[in-house]
Amino acid sequence: MNLATALAAFLLAAIFLLVGITRIGAWMIERRFPPVGGFAEIGGARIHYLHVPAHAGADLPPVVFIHGASSNLRDQMTPFRRLLEGRAELLFLDRPGHGWSGRGVGNDTPDKQAGTIVGLMRHVGIERAIIVGHSFGAAVTTSLAVEHPEAVAGLVLLAPASHPWPGGGTSWYNDLAARPLLGRLFASTLAYPAAKLRIRAATDCVFSPNRAPAAYLDETGIELVLRPAAFRANSIDVAGLYRHVVGHAPRYPEIAAPTVVVTGDRDKVVYEEIHSEGLARDIAGARLVRVRNLGHKPDWVAPDLAIAAIETVAGRSVDLDAVARAVEARIADDAFGPETECPDLGPPMPVGDAG
Repeated sequence: MNLATALAAFLLAAIFLLVGITRIGAWMIERRFPPVGGFAEIGGARIHYLHVPAHAGADLPPVVFIHGASSNLRDQMTPFRRLLEGRAELLFLDRPGHGWSGRGVGNDTPDKQAGTIVGLMRHVGIERAIIVGHSFGAAVTTSLAVEHPEAVAGLVLLAPASHPWPGGGTSWYNDLAARPLLGRLFASTLAYPAAKLRIRAATDCVFSPNRAPAAYLDETGIELVLRPAAFRANSIDVAGLYRHVVGHAPRYPEIAAPTVVVTGDRDKVVYEEIHSEGLARDIAGARLVRVRNLGHKPDWVAPDLAIAAIETVAGRSVDLDAVARAVEARIADDAFGPETECPDLGPPMPVGDAG
């Protein structure tokens, strides 16, 4: 056996080994985090969702939650269901390709996913709702408001991603996994073991400077994104976001629904100066609530503020500033995540000046 043949045999064996490790890991993840709701066929996609009907004493309109990248419905359900159940009809869902939802055909962009979500709303009997979107979910939420305004009673956008950012780039592994052939190979071999080793540290940086709850990963099933199909769907979403917002952001002035944008000034994932301030500028009457020392997870760190925002767009009289200042006082001393591991984004360059 010559050297080239031996090397090829070694590489093939390594690929089979990594495929086996990934399949076993995916099976174990699915055993730990089974579906928590029902399924509906929406436009050819099998969508996993949890619908919580309204109680007789409900004082808020229906609320639909749209999760961000690398996530699933548990991420929003865990902090919000216990606080809102009884007050409103609630709909939590796995976006197409995430959690236990199938990707379907044509769900590779936020506007297409928005259409699927409107179809799910109608399936469960919700004609109009307050839509709450976190991070990447805000791109889906704003698309829903632009394309399906009749379905929107109000918008709450938490640490949103919505506008073109300097350079338009994303992480190398998302660009790689989004490729048709090489991406499938990467997601089926190296992505799982590599991401498994980094998932806790990555989560800490998403929350930083606030501390992620100890049980966060166990409660939310974030590891579901490590399965090959979900990893690729997530990467395709993230790799295509810049192209989407370049085309869609100019349409935000069409949005007429009451809107509250909640952001922190220590977000280490998205530029609040670009996205949150951009939404407040582009959506007429939108209210921007900025919280000092808050990172990228206001849904978990400040759910009381998110609920106050929901109440505000529902037309109730709420002192949002007072709630925001109470959150600031609660997290004023948070300083989790060393700068070497979780650096601040720093001030963005103008989009046109980015390399």
